[in-house]
Amino acid sequence: MASPSVDLENVPSADLMTELLRRMKCATKPDKRVILIGPPGSGKGTQSPIIKDEYCLCHLATGDMLRAAVSAKTPLGIKAREAMDKLDEMLANQGTKVDMVLNFAIDDAVLEERITGRWIHPSSGRTYHSKFAPPKVPGVDDVTGEPLTQRKDDTAAVLKSRLEAFHRQTQPVIDYYAQKGVVKNIPAEKPPQEVTSEVQKALSS
Repeated sequence: MASPSVDLENVPSADLMTELLRRMKCATKPDKRVILIGPPGSGKGTQSPIIKDEYCLCHLATGDMLRAAVSAKTPLGIKAREAMDKLDEMLANQGTKVDMVLNFAIDDAVLEERITGRWIHPSSGRTYHSKFAPPKVPGVDDVTGEPLTQRKDDTAAVLKSRLEAFHRQTQPVIDYYAQKGVVKNIPAEKPPQEVTSEVQKALSS
């Protein structure tokens, strides 16, 4: 099916140049398909834009497939394998494949410290961390002096439930691709800049 035509006269010149430069840059990059896997708070959200922009990679939402498997109330291991097989089959039909799975490995205790220490100033969106970026006065926004709050899912009890679900739902995916020899473990407990370096090393290998 032909792609829908676009009237370029209505597209600002700056946007056209940005897209042209992006395509020229991407033309020099190897064509890869990479899956990012990691628990909440492991840094996927921080690293994803960097990876996507720097390496011109596509994003495959395996989490949605796994959640569908759970909601269908079928044995998760079997359903996850079926989902991954279908993913691989779809890519094979396009002449491509999953080249690498970046597993953001991090201890649950480290995640608990990261997530339960997060505090937010609701009206501005400013974020703090009780250990890594504390406010000048505990529980108070530096700028307005207003009280800080925590998100409802940033508690130890909620995190424990989320991590249990993550490990239960995602391990079959990691095992599946480990058998194919494409899993690279990223030490996600490191600072963001170091994690970026580890990701770059993995993608360059």
